[in-house]
Amino acid sequence: MLTPAPDIDPADCGPMLAGLSAPLAAVSVRSGDIVNAQIAVAITAASIVLHRPRLIVQIYHTNYTHDLIAASGVLAVNFLDQGQLPLIWELGMRSGRDSDKLEYVPYTTALTGSPLLEGCFGYLDCRVVNAMDGGDMTAFLVEALLAQTVGGERMTWRDVRPRLPQRWAEEWDRKIAGEVDVSLENMGQIEPGAWANPASTLPR
Repeated sequence: MLTPAPDIDPADCGPMLAGLSAPLAAVSVRSGDIVNAQIAVAITAASIVLHRPRLIVQIYHTNYTHDLIAASGVLAVNFLDQGQLPLIWELGMRSGRDSDKLEYVPYTTALTGSPLLEGCFGYLDCRVVNAMDGGDMTAFLVEALLAQTVGGERMTWRDVRPRLPQRWAEEWDRKIAGEVDVSLENMGQIEPGAWANPASTLPR
């Protein structure tokens, strides 16, 4: 277990971190007969080779989506359009352990079987090629097997936060506050190890 890092005043690091890109996406997955999706904001490009796109997708251990990605080795990143605000509540405030979050959300599938949500700005259908445990989360390195920019106006967290209904914003803040407490307890409990990819038979 790592020695905890010192606390840093948010005023000292916040202005820098706020400048990092914060795309708003629905990360979806299929594992066997189960499909699920969640809202994610910790996604970054991880390749300078434009025709071989890779991403790093951060998913917290407590999320149901994390279990399904670990079991299947695949996921899709659906970048939301400005007109898809209701999906913030549908996919971001409920757990797929309790109900089928995609029951009334139209989608198609392609190479990995992960849901590709209709109406999105664009999507990447991906397989996991490696993963790094962060104690409270896993950073999945994924490579795209299929990508499509559909068009529209891409949603970002910075743009959408002021548009959230007050009840949604308050519930989101409560949810995040609880997750911060869990992260503080677990972020030092890192388990290093190689990623054993269950989806290694997917087409290359």
